[in-house]
Amino acid sequence: MSGIRAEGVRKVFGSVEALRSVSLEVRDQEFVVLLGPSGCGKTTLLRIIAGLEVLTSGRVHIAERDVTRLPARARRIAMVFQNYAVFPHMTVFENIAFGLRMKKLPDDGVRSKAERAAGMMYIEALLERYPSQLSGGQRQRVAVARALAMEPEVLLMDEPLSNLDALLRLEMRAELKGLLQETRTTTIYVTHDQVEAMSLADRIAVMWGGEIVQYDVPIKVYQEPKTTFVGGFIGSPPMNFLDVEVVRTNGHAVGRLGEGRVPLPETDRERLRLGVRPEDLQVVPEPAGDGVFLTQVQVVEPLGPHLQVTGTVDGQPIRVTAPPDLDIRPGSAVALKPRPDRLRWFDPESGRALH
Repeated sequence: MSGIRAEGVRKVFGSVEALRSVSLEVRDQEFVVLLGPSGCGKTTLLRIIAGLEVLTSGRVHIAERDVTRLPARARRIAMVFQNYAVFPHMTVFENIAFGLRMKKLPDDGVRSKAERAAGMMYIEALLERYPSQLSGGQRQRVAVARALAMEPEVLLMDEPLSNLDALLRLEMRAELKGLLQETRTTTIYVTHDQVEAMSLADRIAVMWGGEIVQYDVPIKVYQEPKTTFVGGFIGSPPMNFLDVEVVRTNGHAVGRLGEGRVPLPETDRERLRLGVRPEDLQVVPEPAGDGVFLTQVQVVEPLGPHLQVTGTVDGQPIRVTAPPDLDIRPGSAVALKPRPDRLRWFDPESGRALH
């Protein structure tokens, strides 16, 4: 069993509290992504788990062992960094074999493990080359192969694909997911890229301000964000947020949005914040009817499989993902009907979801 458990981890740098009593549990063989913007604390948490940073308070367990005060070399982990960190004076083979040699394995054991790891990353034909003879993607494969050769209990990855171009990132992401499913290694992966997080993770821990604000499977994080920050950070384009006035007629409450009305959950508030994804807004021919509101179109962007429409409703910006064959033009008004099962409601002051 190679699960990870961080309990009440706090880290202070001078007067800055980088982590605020963060707790995280990663199950054996699970792939967890720490997702958030720069400065949210995700890399600090990863480095504390790795033993590269000393926590201020809290505990860290790996495979049921308390490793809080153990050095990195005693934690049975491997780490892949953003900048590859390959040795320029060593061949690919020697780079992959470096950790194995440090463990003083016999030469035949070193060779078999290094060649196996190279084969998993499809770089067995490059073993005699030096890093200067490799592309960025190939060097990143060397770094991953070096980590896998150690057969670690836990693999920690700090934005390992961020230095690659878009197409190579796409290819490496697919390969990495298949590889880690095959090796069944418990993995924590840090990124600010929400597409990487959604495509790779078994569970996503969204971080903001030194805290984990939501920890769940990707589809739950996407469809049911717990805060407006999560809804706005995940998704491209992000979730729309619209302030809605609560109108009561004969004891029945509805939400006023421009001249339209939207169904509301039970509430005694005067205003609510509606969250709805651009793809969950349907363009309809008639501006009348329950749950329909008008939007003034400002920009239309043809993106191949769909149109990206930007407009305003009740003076508030809104984005809509529409079919590519619709005749929508800037300056026109279109009627939108959101999917009622995909509406999310938030407290306008705290930004927290209402359940």
